[in-house]
Amino acid sequence: MAAITGTSVLFQSSSSFQIKAPTRFSSLKSVSFSTKRAIYPSLRMRSGPLRFRVSCAAKPETVEKVCEIVRKQLALPAESALSGESKFSALGADSLDTVEIVMGLEEAFGISVEEESAQSITTVQDAADLIENLLDT
Repeated sequence: MAAITGTSVLFQSSSSFQIKAPTRFSSLKSVSFSTKRAIYPSLRMRSGPLRFRVSCAAKPETVEKVCEIVRKQLALPAESALSGESKFSALGADSLDTVEIVMGLEEAFGISVEEESAQSITTVQDAADLIENLLDT
């Protein structure tokens, strides 16, 4: 048996582990569970304030177009692997590169990105989600 103490726990089921209870608990003092398997699922406790977050993934074609713009702005080879999870910093982008990426996105999509929104963009997915939100408004 394992025991957990914290203020919030999120269980994410995989094919090898199923929970037949609500998958999110808030304002917890403790949680216990048991399993007949020798392998326990990994659990992570997050500290800090709880936030309500709604997110929806951008369209795949938007993500792909952002990938193309990032490749061009950073002069990456066409065969370089980029996905929504690709972080600009991991691709070698500095703050000036990120500004140039945002400018390229504004031009390509015909949008205007506020400075504070631009500063929150760290991944291809962040950029694609922001673009979708701006195009919807």
